[in-house]
Amino acid sequence: MSNIRLFFSESLSINLKSKLDKTQSHYISKVMRIKVGENFILFNQSGEYKAKVENLVKGFVEFSIVKKLRSADASKEIWLAFTPIKLNYLNLMIQKATELGVTKFMPIITERTIVRKINEKRIRKIIIEASEQSNRLNLPELDKLKNLDEFIKENAQTTVIFGDLNSNNKKINIKGSDPICILIGPEGDFSVKERENISKLKKIIPLNINQNILRSETAAISMISIISFILLS
Repeated sequence: MSNIRLFFSESLSINLKSKLDKTQSHYISKVMRIKVGENFILFNQSGEYKAKVENLVKGFVEFSIVKKLRSADASKEIWLAFTPIKLNYLNLMIQKATELGVTKFMPIITERTIVRKINEKRIRKIIIEASEQSNRLNLPELDKLKNLDEFIKENAQTTVIFGDLNSNNKKINIKGSDPICILIGPEGDFSVKERENISKLKKIIPLNINQNILRSETAAISMISIISFILLS
């Protein structure tokens, strides 16, 4: 069976007959040169399935589902709250965070945020490609851009792990099945007032992971790696 693995947005089930969109059809037939009768993999929240190419019609790949390979597992919710950063660094962060298991991206605007908007279409494309590559089934959600005050209000009862260079805490003990939100500051860090507001969160856990000042994307990837490792231990 081919190791080609694609995200399919519609529901998947045994014996389903459907077709890929034009971009995926071109990739399957022209780039990977998959022929009629050959197999590839489709996935989404329904699970992972083996699909067979049934026909090539006017540039579209028609397929049928022939076997279910995996069911979606219930995984720990890991959210990443971050401020938008320069494009290349943001793309890297989204890609690696998806590979590492983040289940929701929460972009926020702070006083010192330099980049104040995001390209949702581009981010979703990176999420899909990273999910295809990393063998995960459920795609991470992407929240709407909001300001820090809104984030604090909406997550008053959420366990928030705050990457804080000023904290003396270097250990963390995660219990329960509730979502965990990792909060990463902007390139210029949070303001004094913002730090005060963040510290008032009921379930805030400041965590210092490195004595050096890390770039936002480095801090995010490092924090996610640490939390993922703890959850797997």
